[in-house]
Amino acid sequence: MNLILLEPGDFLSPDIAPDTVRISGRRYQHIIEVHRAEVGDTLRVGLLNGLIGDGQVIEHREGHIALQVSLKRESPAPLPLTLILALPRPKMLKRTLQNATALGAKKIYLINAYRVEKSYWQSPWLAADKLREQCILGLEQAVDTQMPEIQLRKRFKPFVEDELPTIAADSRKLVAHPVTEQPCPVDIRQQTTLAIGPEGGFIPYEVEKLQEAGFESVHLGPRILRVETALPVLLSRLFPG
Repeated sequence: MNLILLEPGDFLSPDIAPDTVRISGRRYQHIIEVHRAEVGDTLRVGLLNGLIGDGQVIEHREGHIALQVSLKRESPAPLPLTLILALPRPKMLKRTLQNATALGAKKIYLINAYRVEKSYWQSPWLAADKLREQCILGLEQAVDTQMPEIQLRKRFKPFVEDELPTIAADSRKLVAHPVTEQPCPVDIRQQTTLAIGPEGGFIPYEVEKLQEAGFESVHLGPRILRVETALPVLLSRLFPG
C-alpha cells in the first residue's frame, strides 16, 4: 500500500476537525503492521477522486488511528485510453483490473466473446463492490486517487455494432491479435481504444467485426501471452512515458 486512500466518510466533523481523519479496518492494520507508524510519523495519503498529500499521525488507539491531513497535489494523469477487455476468468480478472488501474486506465469495458465461458458472468467478483475493491488495490499501489469507470457488456455484436463506434470515435483503434503481421506501435501519443481478447484470443468473426469498426490488428511478437501479462506489455509500449 503505497498510498493510504481516504474516503469522505473518514473525515471527522467539518466544523470541529475538517482536516482530521480516523481510519480503522484493513488500512489501519496496514499502517500499524507494515508502516509501523507511531504518533508524529507522516504517511502519504490521498482522497478518493481528489488530491494527494501527507497525513501526520496524531492519535493511535486500539482499533483506529487518526491523521491530520494536508492534500495539495494532483493525482497522476490518466492514460488517453479506453480499454475493451473480453471478460477474463475470475482469478485473472482480479489481477488484470488491479494492473489496468495501476497503469492509469480509467475507462474499462468488460465484454463477452465466443471464448468467454458463460459461467464467468455469474462470478461474484463482477459485483460492483468487488470490482471497486480491485480498483482500490490498484490505486493504492500506483499512488493514484481517480477511480476507473467499469461497464459490463454481455452481448458482443450489439456492443461492437451499436456502441463501440461512438465510444472509439476520434481515437486510434487497436485490437491485440497474435495472428497478424502488424506489430504493436510504440509511444503513439494519442487517444486510443484498445481491445484485448480472452484466453485463446478473439475468433476470426470477432476480429472481422472489430476491423469493420475501424480497428487495426496488432501483435506483440511470436510469444502468446496471458491476458494479465499482455495488458501491461501493451500499455507500456503504447504509453511508455
